Amino acid sequence: MKKRLMPILAILVIVLAACGGKTATEQHHEETPALAVGEEKQLPNGDLQQVTASAEELPAFLDDKSDDLQLVYQVAGNAEDILKYMPCYCGCADSADHGSNLNCFVDEIRKDGSVVWDDHGTRCDVCVEIAVKSVTMAQEGKSLKEIRKTIDMDYNKGYARPTDTPMPS
Repeated sequence: MKKRLMPILAILVIVLAACGGKTATEQHHEETPALAVGEEKQLPNGDLQQVTASAEELPAFLDDKSDDLQLVYQVAGNAEDILKYMPCYCGCADSADHGSNLNCFVDEIRKDGSVVWDDHGTRCDVCVEIAVKSVTMAQEGKSLKEIRKTIDMDYNKGYARPTDTPMPS
């Protein structure tokens, strides 16, 4: 699996890097005080959040993680326009109040480009699978609606309740 995943993710990183200019993520934790670049905090559910200056700078909590997982985070940080429309089926809707699969990796992409990363995805294969599948399908030319339909069909049985994620228009 790792050998197949690496070339796909490498291509995704290159293609997504060319997209640039992300808008701010709709913050789903409005009561959360803003962290400054370099700061981190532990959430009540156990997730760790860290802030970096941009999506190009990965959080320190990934330093001891595999290259593949670091690549998934890099891709997720540049795929806001895709992942914000994909639900997660790992149970994070209840345990972490996530709004989409994006939030398993990124809590917020701010207007200044800084990123509030979430380490939830470091412990969850379901989160990683959904992100990789979604971005891969987008690179294959699938529409957001087609991707969403596939994710919903693939994970609607045998998985936790999905996040309350808006449908793409």
